[in-house]
This record gives sequence, C-alpha cells and structure tokens, in this order.
Amino acid sequence: MSEAFHKLGIAAAFGMLIMAGGLGGCSSMSSNHVDCNVVKLQAESGRSDAEIASAVGASVADVASCHGEKSSGKPAGESIPSPY
Repeated sequence: MSEAFHKLGIAAAFGMLIMAGGLGGCSSMSSNHVDCNVVKLQAESGRSDAEIASAVGASVADVASCHGEKSSGKPAGESIPSPY
C-alpha cells in the first residue's frame, strides 16, 4: 500500500512540474509587442488607438508606436534583429 502512495506522489509531483512548465511557457509566449499590421488595418477602418489597444490587449502607447512603422510590419526602431 505504501508503494502505491509513493508512486502516486511521484506522479503528482511530475504532473505539477509539467503544469508549472506549461504555464510558464504560456506567459513567455505573450509579449508586449503589437502586430502592427493589425493596428494598421484597424486604424484604416476608423478605430481610435484606445479602441485598438482594448481590442488587441495592449497599451495605447504600444499601439501608437505602430504609426511610425516601416513596411516591415515592426514598429520603428525594431528593424535591427537582436543578437539573441
């Protein structure tokens, strides 16, 4: 009986480890970068920066940074790739 509890404890610990890793991975996937192509399309349809920010879950400042973008789809200043 005690071996069954031991196996159950190991399985529970392993499951918690997988859940913690999965949740950590989800949060790292979210970023504070806004898809400027979406912002451009929404702005062309007449929506304000505040409405767009609310719709995409970003700040108004992030949405406003897309207005100075180049044709690459990235906000101005992000055209140089990072070394990482």
